[in-house]
Amino acid sequence: MPPRLKALRLASSLLQRPTVCSTSAPFLAPAQQRSASILSSLSDTKGAYQKRIRKGRGPASGKGKTAGRGQKGQHAHGKVKPGFQGGQTPLSITKPERGRNKYNPFKVEMSPINLDRIQSWIDQGRLRPETPITMKELKASRCLHGVKRNGVKLLGKNADQLKTAIHIVVSRASATAIARVEALGGSVTTRFYSPTSVKRVLKGESHPIISLQADANLIAKTARYTSKKTPHMPRRWRRLPASVVKSFQAAHASPDTPVEVKHEALRAVMERVGAVYKYRLPDPTARKDIEYYRDPAHRGYLSHLLKEGESPSLFFKKPGGEAKDRKSQARRREAAKATAENRLF
Repeated sequence: MPPRLKALRLASSLLQRPTVCSTSAPFLAPAQQRSASILSSLSDTKGAYQKRIRKGRGPASGKGKTAGRGQKGQHAHGKVKPGFQGGQTPLSITKPERGRNKYNPFKVEMSPINLDRIQSWIDQGRLRPETPITMKELKASRCLHGVKRNGVKLLGKNADQLKTAIHIVVSRASATAIARVEALGGSVTTRFYSPTSVKRVLKGESHPIISLQADANLIAKTARYTSKKTPHMPRRWRRLPASVVKSFQAAHASPDTPVEVKHEALRAVMERVGAVYKYRLPDPTARKDIEYYRDPAHRGYLSHLLKEGESPSLFFKKPGGEAKDRKSQARRREAAKATAENRLF
């Protein structure tokens, strides 16, 4: 059995020679002891670095003479651009990829969510129908196991199983799902999310609803939920003060309110949202997205921008109104000017 540590210390103290201190300098420090240094023996881990291959420097390197290019040929004499197939028509043209694996830059990838699954999560107490349901709540409650790059699409599978009125905000929704939700007194709002904004909303860096072009009613409804302080609501719904919410609702309650007052109320709301969230939620800039979210049939959040007689398309107007028959309207105006009642002389 090895000796005890105390016994070793006692033996080493007895074997040490006593140090002689002169009376003239009793407080001098003992002489320094040299210790072995590891700096001279440091080395890299084996295999961390590999010796560089030196081509064309003699047979000892294994890459001498032809430098690994072989005997003659196009590759031995010069450079060949990647993808060059000897002059033949490239296989990507003669035999292109088709079907599901084909790359499509215009493909819209969304995570589907059905009404029966939402009702199941509400019955389990994992979703709160009192607050607006966004992709953040769906992801946090594990109703969705991840959100794809373009957001969430609401589908109407087993729509009759939905028994609760919900207010949901998604990227897109089917006509069956919209009809069932609104039949129960709920609402569906489809709004635009870019791939970057989807990531920021899920991280809590952007507000999931409020943006510059959003409808005033939608912002007021969102702000109303935000100002409540019920214990079961998420923290992000309890950020806006009641004074900002009331001033915004009062500014947009009457259509006679000056535009400057409405803009000032919107600025106050955006400042408060910007103080909490790091990034502002973007609005669509592509024509295809703008037209989709302007369409009332899709419950787009930009549908309030449509005027009477306009269609969601930015290039066409519905028949009727001013655009019905411009030539006949011009002839009618000219005839009215030519009547005796409208003549000055």
